[in-house]
Amino acid sequence: MMLIPAMDLAGGRCVRLRRGRFDEATEYAVEPDALLARYRDLGATWVHVVDLDGARLGGGAQRERLTTLARATELRLQVGGGVRDAASVASLRAAGVGRIVVGTMALTDPGATRSALRREGPERVALALDVALDAGGTPRVRTHGWTEESARSLWQVLEEYLDDGLRHVLCTDVDRDGMLAGPNVELYREAVQRFPGVAWQASGGVRGAADLAALADTGVAAAISGRALLEDGFTPEELEPWLRSA
Repeated sequence: MMLIPAMDLAGGRCVRLRRGRFDEATEYAVEPDALLARYRDLGATWVHVVDLDGARLGGGAQRERLTTLARATELRLQVGGGVRDAASVASLRAAGVGRIVVGTMALTDPGATRSALRREGPERVALALDVALDAGGTPRVRTHGWTEESARSLWQVLEEYLDDGLRHVLCTDVDRDGMLAGPNVELYREAVQRFPGVAWQASGGVRGAADLAALADTGVAAAISGRALLEDGFTPEELEPWLRSA
């Protein structure tokens, strides 16, 4: 399993949300390029970057900034937020990002999503399926920057794309995100059991090295961490085994 550091951008600044709520954002006193350099020096090869303005409002609100970052770093960037049409996919491809993350579009425009998967290839596109558990424990997908709840389950949405070359799926438990309360290990264990051919990326709740070990035991391919890294939840020695190329 690989650890992928996360960097969320709002208004060009590095922030983290709590449970995906835009009114509960913490801003960090570090510039995006400096944070990328920090993660590079720790040994990261990938960084997950989210345009929160794009996720909330639609469109590439910070696309110019993301293009500059992608071209200025040797890190491979996995970028999402506001990718809701073919033009957005093309724009990020032209910017040189390593992997384009599609979220809301997977529910609102399946045709465009399938086309992107087939055109870009399985290593260049990831689906971001953000979920909240309903009363029965079923993970229901949320869209539009986590502000709208779908009636469809994570499993139902995923089934639609397996024949289109889907490989990478980033799954965030919204209620755990930014809370440092521990990841939903049971969710990711079930995800791997149901879809063992998918390279799952687990996101939400990571506090430290013990959580990474627990996630690795589920069989996920990667874990995403933002707040714990920003707030020194790991020592460099604890990070070293997890920061390697996929």
